[in-house]
Amino acid sequence: MATINFTPKDILQKEFRQKVRGYDPADVDSFLDNVIKDYEAFTKENQHLQDENERLLAKVDELTKQISVGGGQQTVQTSQPASNVTNMDILKRLSNLERHVFGSQLDSSNSNTSHRL
Repeated sequence: MATINFTPKDILQKEFRQKVRGYDPADVDSFLDNVIKDYEAFTKENQHLQDENERLLAKVDELTKQISVGGGQQTVQTSQPASNVTNMDILKRLSNLERHVFGSQLDSSNSNTSHRL
């Protein structure tokens, strides 16, 4: 990542030496005001993107932990297009997930109730 040389405050407080044939100070000030606005916008956007990146990295870590807790029973099939997934596949996956999460509780409650499919 490149280092930032100036903050908006640095630009605002910069004093230039005046010479006889120099630039119009009002034009320079006006231009620097616009540069300050751009720096502030870039700083906000950069902070927003850093926050979003941290949030997404935390989500990836959370999902990775969930997959590792699953013990590798379910593997994600990225090579198979989503259009080939049927309702039966989804029901089987849901059933496996429920069995993994609820374990013996699910088995004992199934013997007491009828199946509703």
